[in-house]
Amino acid sequence: MSTAAIIVAAGRGLRAGGGQPKQWRPLAGRRVADWTLAAFAAAGIAPVVLVLHPDDMDVPLPGDPIRVTGGATRDASVRAGLEALEGTGTTRVLIHDIARPCISSALIASVAAALELHEAAAPGVPVTDALWIGQDGAVAGTQPRDGLFRAQTPQGFHLAPLLAAHRAHPGGAADDVEVARWAGMRVAILPGDEDNLKITHPGDFARAERILEG
Repeated sequence: MSTAAIIVAAGRGLRAGGGQPKQWRPLAGRRVADWTLAAFAAAGIAPVVLVLHPDDMDVPLPGDPIRVTGGATRDASVRAGLEALEGTGTTRVLIHDIARPCISSALIASVAAALELHEAAAPGVPVTDALWIGQDGAVAGTQPRDGLFRAQTPQGFHLAPLLAAHRAHPGGAADDVEVARWAGMRVAILPGDEDNLKITHPGDFARAERILEG
């Protein structure tokens, strides 16, 4: 069985500040994208498909990943990556957000190994904080947290059913688990990692730097 990775890097990610897409910003001596690509290389996952914005197709990259032009939405970008893997002999795929540079080789290996037993698997962190419902700047109610998880990537799938699901899906999914479940696939939940944060806001860079330097 051959396992590949699709790393989604076509977004602009400007909420993180810095005046440029967050994947190209410096972080602990490298760019965010460099850390993410290095983690998959260390885990022995190949090939790696990097889905890029059209303006970024010529950006220098380590490891010579397969470059694919992304779409207007995340699910369109993932589908472009899946299409690029069709016919390559790849049977399984790990889909990861470029803005999660603190991903560990152990978590990558865990998701890949889970595909020996499951059609799809993804890491999640149980929600432990109280959840409020807000309205007009005030607490209007509470939401039970039992059975709730914060989704992470990489999310792992058998390639053929996921590609078929993306081709049939109407679009607008938040992640690939949503697409898979829409198609009737069962997605196993694996233990996530609190350090596997997604860089979204300016303050996330400081936290990610502490993790990587530690």
